Amino acid sequence: QVQLVESGGGLVQPGGSLRVSCAASGSILSIGAMGWYRQAPGKQRESVATITSGGGTNYADAVKGRFTISRDNAKNTVYLQMNSLKPEDTAVYYCNSGWGKPRLAWGQGTQVTVSS
Repeated sequence: QVQLVESGGGLVQPGGSLRVSCAASGSILSIGAMGWYRQAPGKQRESVATITSGGGTNYADAVKGRFTISRDNAKNTVYLQMNSLKPEDTAVYYCNSGWGKPRLAWGQGTQVTVSS
C-alpha cells in the first residue's frame, strides 16, 4: 500500500505563511483525488482541502482564500500553502485520499503551531 510522509510543519506567528508537503511512496494518479486533513488537540480530524487528479480544488470554509492545495504528479507529492495563518489553524496536518474519504494508512503528520 502507498505510504504517506508529511513534512514542513513548524512554529509560525499569526499572519505568517507555511508550506507543508506530502510525499507518497507510489503513484498519486492511481489514488485520484488527494486531500489534506488536520486534527487539533481535543478535536476530531477534519478535511481541509481536496485536489482532483485534474487539478480541481475544494476547500473547507475555514481556510478558503488562505490555503492553496497543489500537486506534482511526477513527484508523487501534494502541497498545502498556508497564508494568513491564525492560532486556530494549529493542528497536526495529514494527507490522504481526498473528498473527506481517507482510504490509505495515515502518515505521522506534521505539526503546525501558530502562536506569537
